Amino acid sequence: LQRDAKGQYLFDLLCHHLNLLEKDYFGIRFVDPDKQRHWLEFTKSVVKQMRAQPPFTMCFRVKFYPTDPAALKEEITRYLVFLQIKRDLYHGRLLCKTSDAALLAAYILQAEIGDYDPGKHPEGYSSKFQFFPKHSEKLERKIAEIHKSELSGQTPATSELNFLRKAQTLETYGVDPHPCKDVSGNAAFLAFTPFGFVVLQGNKRVHFIKWNEVTKMKFEGKTFYLYVSQKEEKKIVLTYFAPTPEACKHLWKCGIENQAFYKLEKSSQVRTVSSSNLFFKGSRFRYSGRVAKEVMESSAKIKREPPEIHRAGLVPSRSCPSITHGPRLSSVPRTRRRAVHISIMEGLESLRDSAHSTPVRSASHGDAFVAPGRGGRVESSERVAVIADENYSPADSVLPTPVAEHSLELMLLSRQANGAPCSIEEEKESEAGTPAAAEAEELGGELRALCPGAGSLAQAEQVNKFVLSVLRLLLVTVGLLFVLLLLLIVLTESDLDTAFFRDIRQTPEFEQFHYQYFCPLRRWFACKVRAVVNLLIDT
Repeated sequence: LQRDAKGQYLFDLLCHHLNLLEKDYFGIRFVDPDKQRHWLEFTKSVVKQMRAQPPFTMCFRVKFYPTDPAALKEEITRYLVFLQIKRDLYHGRLLCKTSDAALLAAYILQAEIGDYDPGKHPEGYSSKFQFFPKHSEKLERKIAEIHKSELSGQTPATSELNFLRKAQTLETYGVDPHPCKDVSGNAAFLAFTPFGFVVLQGNKRVHFIKWNEVTKMKFEGKTFYLYVSQKEEKKIVLTYFAPTPEACKHLWKCGIENQAFYKLEKSSQVRTVSSSNLFFKGSRFRYSGRVAKEVMESSAKIKREPPEIHRAGLVPSRSCPSITHGPRLSSVPRTRRRAVHISIMEGLESLRDSAHSTPVRSASHGDAFVAPGRGGRVESSERVAVIADENYSPADSVLPTPVAEHSLELMLLSRQANGAPCSIEEEKESEAGTPAAAEAEELGGELRALCPGAGSLAQAEQVNKFVLSVLRLLLVTVGLLFVLLLLLIVLTESDLDTAFFRDIRQTPEFEQFHYQYFCPLRRWFACKVRAVVNLLIDT
């Protein structure tokens, strides 16, 4: 890449390589050295967005999940969306009830190995594949039963289409989870879907806000605010706390992009959004792509021969091994692993530092400021929906994107510091777990002992930001007062005849100002203007 190459150039190059026309649903994702994920911005230079040294490692991902994936025009697009949702299923993001999970896995089997053949598929063949973070023998038998009896004769394309249709009906379809905490300190996952904003806690969807009910999103530091206007002019504010300011900004930008993509009718309606109420403070961001309605209209005009799809040719990411390669990973923790390795499905309370949408660090939100009126937990009026038999805990994905080989040591050190188990064998198997709170605190103490100046540096940075904010506020206030004073002088010296200005003109102070300051200044200014005009005429 040239140093000034924009993200759009790289994305177009990739889509051309994949022979993909319906490309607006996809994006390029990368992870910075702090393990914070980002979407590559197409209007900015690629090199300037990277904080790491080349070579850069990026991933092609679905950024905006189609509202109806079965309605996509081309099979190549449906196949790429199928790969993404299969990955979501594997990493615990697409969570569903056991009956739905068995059907989805059977569709994957049919798409990848074809019809059931007793000669090729012996008893227990479904246990050779890894569809979910955690398996059970009962679930494996159910998958094999559906594959044998119900899906015979389906082509890979048909199975993938049926898979998409089923996945689209699930509560967690299109969820890219952002781990946060609510005002009570309870762990939660925030996500933006094609249909609106959702909050997941345990095995329930506790909030679902449609896009047309979301009036505003903003963030301040680690605090994210969602302003909602529901029926009968009921207005509520949902407040959540992200692990870091960078994670909160990423959450806010994802929300702005998703709302623009799914809610607006035309891309010309997109406006630049500020993260703050004050124009001189906060981040500004603008979605630069097309909206969903425009994408559907453009897709309908595609007329070409369907491109050839090489289903076995795509290399899976290191964080999501292909289900057709290697045996199934055991769902039972091995005895030689540390005793504190917690099962990934034991709930949100066990989730601390898994690297998914944003890095969750063992940080307390007790020092976070909650504005008056926002301190209590907001009760949503809609029914709480149970999304699965297990708690929503997408903590099994060790790495959200592949990491370059030379950064493996850094990744392992980061996992140790964040409180995740660190073994080469687990990294090869792409398994993840979280240690007990006591061990996590011990690791955090070791990290603080190794880096005693980290806290003071962060505190100094926060103080500097506060001082700069106060200075900006003072400068803007003085500027506004100066402008208002000039406007008042112009109006009082004008011929505008109102009672308010007549009273001002009759005061002794105004007469003194008028004759001693304003009139001489006006004569001097007029003299200078005439001199400049005469000089221009002479030349």
